[in-house]
Amino acid sequence: MTHVSLQSDCASCAALCCMAFAFDQSDDFAFDKAAETACSHLDSCGQCRIHGDLDDQGFRGCRVYECDGAGQRVTQDLFGGRSWQDDPSLIKPMSRAFATVRRLHGLLVLLEAARKLPLSVVDERTRTALMVSIHKSVEDLPSDQRLDAMHSEVHAFLRSLRSYTLSD
Repeated sequence: MTHVSLQSDCASCAALCCMAFAFDQSDDFAFDKAAETACSHLDSCGQCRIHGDLDDQGFRGCRVYECDGAGQRVTQDLFGGRSWQDDPSLIKPMSRAFATVRRLHGLLVLLEAARKLPLSVVDERTRTALMVSIHKSVEDLPSDQRLDAMHSEVHAFLRSLRSYTLSD
């Protein structure tokens, strides 16, 4: 299985989190933003003009957000380095892909954490098989129904590992 980073690398992304997702004005966001629209703080190069001052500007939500590597995987692997910023026809497909890959990478983060447990051979094989399946799914971008099924399967497996974490 090829190593894929599960930490964001904004330099290899196309500012997908600043475009794809909606946010509502709150303690974490200073204004409302609709999904699939660029944040008004992005400059012409796709960089955040207030990145060094997010908290003071009312954007704590941006500072704490972690895409788990989904942004660069979508931008580089699925779209070959192309960007919605250069080709606006990519806004919808990149947004959909980013939302899906973000959910898949969230599952991978959980399965990576399970690696730290003293798993039996059977449980380690199951964990590895789930990870391989999820990595393959990134390339195929599963339907919402299949994504929900994968989510349920991973969480059922993780619940089955409770005995590894319970104290005597």
